[in-house]
Amino acid sequence: MRAVAVSAFGEQPQLMDLPQPEPGPGEVLVRLSAAGVNPIDWKIAEGMFGDAMPAAFPLVMGADGAGEVLAIGTGVRRFTVGDAVFGQFQRTEQGGGSYAELALADEAAIAPAARSVTYATSAAVPTAGTTAYNLVEETRVSEGRRVLIVGATGGVGTFTTQLAAGRGAEVIATARAAQSELMRNLGAAETVDHTVGPVADQVLAAHPDGVDVLIDLASGPAEFSAMTRTVRDGGTAVSTIGSADADDLTEHNLRGFNFVNRPSPQLLEILAGQVDSGRLTVLVGREVLLEEAPEAIAAQRKGRTQGKTVLTI
Repeated sequence: MRAVAVSAFGEQPQLMDLPQPEPGPGEVLVRLSAAGVNPIDWKIAEGMFGDAMPAAFPLVMGADGAGEVLAIGTGVRRFTVGDAVFGQFQRTEQGGGSYAELALADEAAIAPAARSVTYATSAAVPTAGTTAYNLVEETRVSEGRRVLIVGATGGVGTFTTQLAAGRGAEVIATARAAQSELMRNLGAAETVDHTVGPVADQVLAAHPDGVDVLIDLASGPAEFSAMTRTVRDGGTAVSTIGSADADDLTEHNLRGFNFVNRPSPQLLEILAGQVDSGRLTVLVGREVLLEEAPEAIAAQRKGRTQGKTVLTI
């Protein structure tokens, strides 16, 4: 089978011809039609997580994917051959991933795909969608709360904006002027252009009483600390990239943490249902062929992509 993989941590991704995997107990073999591209994919391939994420090589890149069940292992009860599924396929210890024609997944890592959209659209959902859903859950976003989302125009940000607005929150989203209308269409009450001045200053000028929740998807530690000025006394501030300092937050009477995603098949089913009902819009920026994955990864690493990139297989 064709797959995009690395031969060692830090090596360049290459299109390879690898043996077809076979499902073991509790595993599902899927013929993938599409794979979503996430920053975590190249970070894993670079070896950024060290001993915390052991891997076998060649290591097929990618977590998110969607396609049709080709075979099932013993003990699998939720799926049968021919089912349309989506979910997460990254299994570093076995060298498996979603940038491939065929991929194995644990039964608990996938769910039935949304019926109203293409596999390419479904493949853009798992990591970003579950992250966004868990973010609004863990920050207790609810009706009437004011939420500032920094990095709102990315994959996680667009989902978080929609989910927070869907709960009745007043969403302030960071976005360039050209993307302001898009974010408002996704549910943002207003946008702040981070290219024209400090976001915190702009938010406090418009809302001197601050926000209830800060969800920061982009800022480093210093920038995150500055951004917490926008949060009301007793409010919540969360970083998805490890920038939150617990002692600093406590000192300013804020509840906060560094977010760690916890996906589940139940959550994937919820997201598929919201896509089918029209309550959740999936924005795919570009679709490229599997063999173009190395170039797509390089562009993403340099910040030259807009919207979600999906590989068609």
